[in-house]
Amino acid sequence: MISQKSKHIKLWFIVIVAVIFLTIGSGFYRNLSASNDEAYESLKLFSDVIELIEQNYVDPVEANDLIQKAIQGMVQSLDPHSELMPPDAFEDLQIDSKGKFTGIGIHITMREGFITVISPIEGTPAYKAGIQAMDKIIKVDGTPTNDLRDAVNRMRGPKGTKVTITIIRGKSPEEINLTIVRDVIPIESIKSVTLQPGYAYIRITNFTGSTTKDLVKDLEKFESDKTALKGLVLDLRNNGGGLLNQAIEVSDLFLEEGIILSIRGRNEQNTKTFSAQSNKIKRNYPIVLLINGGSASASEIVAGALQDHKRALLLGTTSFGKGSVQTVEPLRDGSALKLTTARYYTPSGKSIQAKGIEPDIVVKEGYSGDMSLDDRMLKEKDLRNHLNADPNKPQDQTKDLTQKELNEEDLAAKLHEYRVGKLDSDILKKDIQVARALEILISYETFKK
Repeated sequence: MISQKSKHIKLWFIVIVAVIFLTIGSGFYRNLSASNDEAYESLKLFSDVIELIEQNYVDPVEANDLIQKAIQGMVQSLDPHSELMPPDAFEDLQIDSKGKFTGIGIHITMREGFITVISPIEGTPAYKAGIQAMDKIIKVDGTPTNDLRDAVNRMRGPKGTKVTITIIRGKSPEEINLTIVRDVIPIESIKSVTLQPGYAYIRITNFTGSTTKDLVKDLEKFESDKTALKGLVLDLRNNGGGLLNQAIEVSDLFLEEGIILSIRGRNEQNTKTFSAQSNKIKRNYPIVLLINGGSASASEIVAGALQDHKRALLLGTTSFGKGSVQTVEPLRDGSALKLTTARYYTPSGKSIQAKGIEPDIVVKEGYSGDMSLDDRMLKEKDLRNHLNADPNKPQDQTKDLTQKELNEEDLAAKLHEYRVGKLDSDILKKDIQVARALEILISYETFKK
């Protein structure tokens, strides 16, 4: 049997090693070595609490597990986008950035204590089964779940196998069971269609490792068409972001010079300026860029750069407002620390953090002006502990995560069908914002003459 004294020493060793391991790069450990009495007392208190829990909690617990949860809580208290990612979550992040996975094909998040569908991926089993944005997933294969990671793991599985998803929709308490056959879900970030001869539409759904390459292929296809490209509708609505370098490269395709983005952090390595380079192909045709409350992070970088350089006219509604940069640092146990390391600024020097990018022309999404989710979408400013645009101002601790209420019971379902409908030339009949963008491009061509 291990004595209480030796056990306490062992626990102290675990705590100190964990703290050194996670903070040695931040300067905290240097302060601790310099006889920081306050930090020492806090660590001692932390050790005492873990020891009391380990000895006296009603069920057996492991000190290592408690420490992991404590670290996760510490990181998540910083801001909504920092987190300690366990090995499986880190692996999923790498897959989402550059590969494909086997599952049902949905984007989900936690809202109001429920696993909530952001959107199904177009053409996937979930999409075909009728899963809609704002659906709440309460069971997977008959087992209740309210843990995001657990739900993801149970919905993924070998191709051809079945999984039953139980959802509740809107305000109805009735449970809906959907049995879905898993399939390989390709991660495609570019979709395109010709709206009219000479006018192209390209949608970027997220920024993965191949986004710029795939975008260039589609642009070259339109540019080499017999009918000269007179205008482009670039759709970044509901694009939650992705890789920073891809956002910079996409912006650079349409810019010949000037600043694309500047990022400013506490450390020199996190303070950089990215500038445009001259392109072999000069893309001088007019662009109408679509944004909405679901346009975040990398998509806001592209929108801000093209707007500030007067290279594109922005149409839609104010973007999400995530003006921070996260760095992912792999850790030795296969997990990773995703940490907010900088704020980013548009070419004109403005931060969009918790503010968003305002379009040049406001056109709300939906069939009519009173049928829109835009005014009720969750934004960065609604997230607890969100960063302020000004680093000298304290973080807002008062915001509530409660999702804004929808006035129309069937609004989410109708807008979901409208938003992610089949991508073809009929998009002009379904999508007010795309139709308005095309009108603007045609008007420009007419007045130019």
